[in-house]
Amino acid sequence: MIPKDDPTILFTNAGMNQFKNVFLGLERRSYSRAATVQKCMRVSGKHNDLEQVGRTSKHHTFFEMLGNFSFGDYFKREAIHYAWELMTAVFRFPPEKLYITVYVDDDDAFQVWKDEIGIPENRIFRFGREDNYWAMGDIGPCGPCSEIHFDLGSELEEGSPAELIAQGSDRFLELWNLVFMQFYQDEQGQVHPLPSPSIDTGMGLERMATCLQGKKSNFETDLFLPIIQRVMELSQEDYPTRTEKDASFRIIADHIRSISFLIGDGVMPANEGRGYVLRRLIRRAFRHGQKLGLDQPFLYQLVAVVSEIMKDAYPELLDSVQFITQVCLAEEERFSQTLHSGLKTFYHFVEKAIKEKKKILPGEVIFKLYDTYGFPLDLSRDLAAERNLDIDEQGFQKELEKQRTKARLHWKGDQELREKAVYGNLKGLKSEFVGYEMTSLAEAKVLALVKDGQLVKELGEGEEGEIILDKTPFYAEAGGQIGDTGYLKSAYFSGQVTNAFYPLPEVIAHQAKVFSGKIKVGDIIEAVINNEQRKSISRNHTATHLLHAALRQMLGDHVKQAGSLVAADRLRFDFTHFAALSSAQIQQLEEMINQKIRENILVEVRETTLEEGLKEGAMAIFEEKYGEQVRMICIGDFSKELCGGVHVRQTGEIGVFKVLSEASVAAGMRRIEAVTGKAALKYFQEIEELTNQISLVLNTSKKEMLTQLERLKENLKRKEKEIEQLRAKIFQSQVKFDEQNLVEVDRIKIYVKKIEGINQNEIRNLADSLKQRLGSGVVVLGTKLGNRVLVVVSVSKEASSLVPANILIDKIAPLIEGGGGGRADFAQAGGKKVSELDQVLERIPQMVREIREEKNHL
Repeated sequence: MIPKDDPTILFTNAGMNQFKNVFLGLERRSYSRAATVQKCMRVSGKHNDLEQVGRTSKHHTFFEMLGNFSFGDYFKREAIHYAWELMTAVFRFPPEKLYITVYVDDDDAFQVWKDEIGIPENRIFRFGREDNYWAMGDIGPCGPCSEIHFDLGSELEEGSPAELIAQGSDRFLELWNLVFMQFYQDEQGQVHPLPSPSIDTGMGLERMATCLQGKKSNFETDLFLPIIQRVMELSQEDYPTRTEKDASFRIIADHIRSISFLIGDGVMPANEGRGYVLRRLIRRAFRHGQKLGLDQPFLYQLVAVVSEIMKDAYPELLDSVQFITQVCLAEEERFSQTLHSGLKTFYHFVEKAIKEKKKILPGEVIFKLYDTYGFPLDLSRDLAAERNLDIDEQGFQKELEKQRTKARLHWKGDQELREKAVYGNLKGLKSEFVGYEMTSLAEAKVLALVKDGQLVKELGEGEEGEIILDKTPFYAEAGGQIGDTGYLKSAYFSGQVTNAFYPLPEVIAHQAKVFSGKIKVGDIIEAVINNEQRKSISRNHTATHLLHAALRQMLGDHVKQAGSLVAADRLRFDFTHFAALSSAQIQQLEEMINQKIRENILVEVRETTLEEGLKEGAMAIFEEKYGEQVRMICIGDFSKELCGGVHVRQTGEIGVFKVLSEASVAAGMRRIEAVTGKAALKYFQEIEELTNQISLVLNTSKKEMLTQLERLKENLKRKEKEIEQLRAKIFQSQVKFDEQNLVEVDRIKIYVKKIEGINQNEIRNLADSLKQRLGSGVVVLGTKLGNRVLVVVSVSKEASSLVPANILIDKIAPLIEGGGGGRADFAQAGGKKVSELDQVLERIPQMVREIREEKNHL
């Protein structure tokens, strides 16, 4: 579901995504026909079904799209005949249940359906551009489309089929969309016939299952019903009941499928991008669980149900069920806490609105709750209504659109698109990579030159640009491995290559600077890579494979690569795992890998098909895009991965492997950084030099360093405690129970004071000490800590039932734009509104009165 090399979309949202460059003429495949099953997500952008999910019987966030494609092979007539054959001869759908739509001007398609297939005219409807015309974008292939709709029965809704289809009625399921790519739209909006028209079709598996299983809704099929039944067990609620609760059941069933597959494909909850979408789905489903009485985390219990349903088609989901469950549970627990904090913030805004005699909560406030705390709009609406308030939905929508615009800009990848547009003019060019066998090439022909995003004829001395060759030994950045560096030269030119990359799938660009002379299109030049750098990269790449295999062997099969960097000086490996590795585990990991290095195992490279490689058990990385032919890297029986990168011939060439760090990069994702070979030697030498210097400073031997440091640490702790005790005495001597700071409210003594130059521990201890001196009552102290403010409340046992510290701190926290909490006898809050501290402390007696009045009303 994670699109490869397409910055314009967050998720794969159609079966044709992987063929986009083929349709654009930027990539060639060895086949002219294809049929696919594609996992898709539609939660953002043009194709966004999120708000429809659960409200209709046929919309989903995650779904599987079945498609057949022709790249200049068969066209409209054949596509229609194939579709009809599958529908009537294979699926055995009654022909009278099928209705057809075509583009209003597409007489060809109308004629095939009517005269060749035999569909009566009253079941073929001509619709306009919005419904029956498809375009890849403002520029590119486009054409009319024809849809096949299945009639689920007039008992769902009566009326004219044409009108019901146009309205999107649940009675008619759009089963299959046949897109006839026969035109190309240019920059001026002019449409031209394509020399080789193509076919792109899409059919939803879930909708097909509804028709094949004789159901009236996708949620009644065996893809969703087991999930709904499990939710019924957990909630003790019935389904269906023809109430609003039915939508909650359907939303949960839909979202848990998306959640499971997203986490399975390596997406982790986050505050932006794909991770933010995942987080929103979890929170949205959790909130609908609350509507069914499920106030505790429950979604994690549905992951196993999804895995069981999908295990035959997606066995990797079953392999990752424990990990997906852990991620889901952790995010639910986090949201449960966040929701609690959000409610406090919400009621603060409500109180503010009531005091200011306003009847509408501002849109930016509602959006903040939505964005920060995951508050759905309907929750804010319901809670506001309970206090006789409305919400500014128009203002909320404006803020939401601002965020969507920002997200689109973040993911659009404008620069990358412009670069590809330049290379789009070089259709048909191909660079042959020969770097597996050689590190230099005596003769390579210059096919094209690019400077500042424009094609040029030559590059002169001092100029920088991109050089395209017909053949090259330079490895282009891919699969986490950095591109090669080196030089290019001829009798009339010399230049340095700083990187190599793929602007298009079959084109390698050399980022280079001309040192002397000039280079022209058509020149024959020599290409030489930096061999020392290549060897270091090879060591690190093979070590990355050993690391991946060792982690899976040591921690379990839930470990999956979630990202990597293979550079010359180090390697970085991101993987799915929930807990930090202990020192003992890291040592075990290093020993396992270094043992394989010492065994000097042959690193075997096998050319095979993707299907055969996967059958042999080779690991495939979710982020990578594989062709029909793949390279399988085998390190004995220890590791087997599909990989296009460069590697050592035998593991002994790695020398040594050393972990530099292991840390968390996101919930459920860890990162290891490590070094090998010369970089590892350099690391050991630096550590040796550092220990020598520490030994000199401590004036002791290396063996005694730790003992000496522990002795110094103990002395320091003793001195710090003495200083702390002295400071406490000084602060207490400065505090007097005078009338300025001591007041009474309802016979409860309240001491309030601002203290300067005190730290967090000291103010807590001082508050408790003053409480003892006060006898019975409330102590409130405030202080500035840098650019933040801290307020502590300490309440005696007798007064804690009258004025609980945690209730008082809940009133204080929003006023200093912070958060806090605690117990009835002690609570604290930190905030960023330093300027408000004096005013807040002045209001403490009034807050105590409010708490007393609220308790008296109960």
